[in-house]
Amino acid sequence: MPVKLLITNDDGIYAEGIQLLSKVLFESGRYRLKIVAPDHERSAVGHAITMHRPLRVEQARFLHNPELTGWSVNGTPSDCVKLAVEALLDERPDLIISGINRGSNLGTDVLYSGTVSAAVEGIILGLPAVAVSLTEGDESQDFIYAAEFICDLIPQLIAEGLPEGTMLNINVPPGSSAIKGARATRLGTRRYRNSFDRRIDPRGMIYYWLAGELIEGEEEENSDVQAIRDGYISITPVHFNLTNEAIIPDLQKMLSRIKKG
Repeated sequence: MPVKLLITNDDGIYAEGIQLLSKVLFESGRYRLKIVAPDHERSAVGHAITMHRPLRVEQARFLHNPELTGWSVNGTPSDCVKLAVEALLDERPDLIISGINRGSNLGTDVLYSGTVSAAVEGIILGLPAVAVSLTEGDESQDFIYAAEFICDLIPQLIAEGLPEGTMLNINVPPGSSAIKGARATRLGTRRYRNSFDRRIDPRGMIYYWLAGELIEGEEEENSDVQAIRDGYISITPVHFNLTNEAIIPDLQKMLSRIKKG
């Protein structure tokens, strides 16, 4: 029986990454696809959900394969996953795939990423999920290489399974012909030198436009950032439990010293 996949992204349903990923998965004949993605780009929205306006759904066609259909949603990536699983689909998917994103989602970028947040929404709903990003890739063959890698990885994920509450954040380096392999990694560190460009609109109102540049620094050998630098696909297990368990006893001791009343 074909594996049931839910495909989403944050670049929008007509972005090249999701279009080519869906094409490769569909043409493999191994998977049954349901595609639900934002109607336009929603990059860097994090895990935002829509609560104060209606969500609208429209059927969408796929440029690379007219046999494929999907749904576009005027919401965030997390909206798409939540709406798909809880309202649109007749069956729960076996796996959620978010991507292929144009640009990396490494290290602390995962906190801002709509691509990663869509996968996190999947594990919140109790479903295995992966997020896939192509680092600085803008060539169709690089997207196809990443898609083929995911296509071959899915049977392993289904057979082996993922721990409950854990998704995989996958980053693929550019230049498919030079990729050396894949590494299991940890999240590295991404720091930016941010700047806010102060501007004035035609009505004389001040506004600010966020800009900035990545600060390159040293990385641990097993980090996702270093794996990409070394020419390897990075695969990082990520979960949403942000609790710092180690300091709970000391925190409780501090709280016990606070006098009541």
